[in-house]
Formats: sequence, structure tokens, C-alpha cells
Amino acid sequence: MSEKLSYEEFVKRAIVSLRKEGYKGIHTVYSGFNEAFKKYYDGEDPVKVTNQLASEGKIIIRPVKGGVMLYLPEEAPSSAGRSADEALKKMGL
Repeated sequence: MSEKLSYEEFVKRAIVSLRKEGYKGIHTVYSGFNEAFKKYYDGEDPVKVTNQLASEGKIIIRPVKGGVMLYLPEEAPSSAGRSADEALKKMGL
């Protein structure tokens, strides 16, 4: 049997392969990503791994209804009001 993909390779391949036409990211639940990850890596936790990859800047995670969306860093939508400082400034505080 061939060697398994690294977590980063698996997640990036999943983002590109599982996204629906017109979308740049995947929903971890609705795309089947979480279940595929657990099956491929014998029950490992996809949340822990994707959070680690996000903290390393390898992927971008955005919370959405029912889970999270995963994006490649160069394709992630900008987040409105990215920081608390920006939000406070807009509020005049």
C-alpha cells in the first residue's frame, strides 16, 4: 500500500476536489470532509488537525452555520471587520 498523504496535502486536495462550482472553500460537514478524514486516518480528529494547519497559516478556517468552511490561504474571502480594533474604530470607540 502506498504511503498516506500528509495532513496538509490531504486537506488542500480536499479543498480543491470537494468544493462546489463557484465556491472557493468547502464546508467540513456537508462536503463529507470530516468523515473522509476520519476514514483515511483511522479515526483521527479532523478538527484538531485543521486548527493546527490554520494556526500555521496553511489553510484558512471561517465559522459558518453547521460547522466551518476551509479555504486555501490565497483564496479565502476577506473577513469583514477582521479585528476588534477595526470594529471599535468603525463604532467610533
